[in-house]
Amino acid sequence: MAPGTPAATDIRNATAADLEAITDLHVRARARYYRGRVPEAQLDDPAGRARWRDGWAHTLARTDATVLCAERDGAVVGVASYRREGGAPAGTVELLQLHVDPDRWRAGIGTALHRACEAGWRSAGAATAHLEVYWHNRPARAFYTRHGWQPDTARRPAPDATHLDLVLPLTPAAAR
Repeated sequence: MAPGTPAATDIRNATAADLEAITDLHVRARARYYRGRVPEAQLDDPAGRARWRDGWAHTLARTDATVLCAERDGAVVGVASYRREGGAPAGTVELLQLHVDPDRWRAGIGTALHRACEAGWRSAGAATAHLEVYWHNRPARAFYTRHGWQPDTARRPAPDATHLDLVLPLTPAAAR
């Protein structure tokens, strides 16, 4: 590879064997964007890490969820998960998680994961995608804006809300 050429990002379906790598990546990414916003003890809490590990194990075992891993040089450097949104109109998917190794932010990994998610949503016939992003996570909000996400005007936040609802139209009809 020529100097300055970005490393290739491979996107694949996650397996149970990825659980520890996914958990570690999630905990590190979460600590980076929540630092200064939540008590430090919450970011380094072993019980919290165990809860995230259990959550990812549950998600990996679900038949109605998709979990994708981004790899570079054989290492998991990103993860995304989504599923049909419960209680939403047919054709709506929910992006539940999208995390990139914080040491590799702005290296195209998140974009590669996002493109793979979009391809999966479109091939499944989804018309709209939805997500919630932490209000103070400005880098994530900017990332989603660059990829076409818009505030979901049908879901007005509560005055004390910590998250912003975003929507991504996937079909021309959904964009109207």
